[in-house]
Amino acid sequence: MNKEEALDLLKKKGYKYTGKRKDIISFFAMENGYRTAKDLLKFMEPAYGNISFDTIYRNLHLFHDLGILESTELNGEKHFRISCVGHHHHHFICNECGDTKEIETCPMDKLESELKNFAIEGHKFEIYGRCPQCQSS
Repeated sequence: MNKEEALDLLKKKGYKYTGKRKDIISFFAMENGYRTAKDLLKFMEPAYGNISFDTIYRNLHLFHDLGILESTELNGEKHFRISCVGHHHHHFICNECGDTKEIETCPMDKLESELKNFAIEGHKFEIYGRCPQCQSS
């Protein structure tokens, strides 16, 4: 999802289009991976010095509920990234920097035969480790 698609979805669902929301979406649109609420707060503070964690979390959870952001848990903390749309894939996620790499292979291709009598409603597959850059540092 790009920034314009995210903002259109926000508007279509009846939510206000504010400068803060635009900047939050811009932050995630330019990042290649999962980021924390603290990362977002650091990004927002220069422009919105008095921004609170409540405002950050409220918007993160709203964007997650609307499908603008995806989430995962790394090191006991919730991390967010802009939603991927267009084609089915999964992610490798770096435990240190949060950067992601798309994985085109889907394990469900092999598992569906084992789950013949089950109604699969969705799935999520993530691999965690360290990216080449974090391994070398």
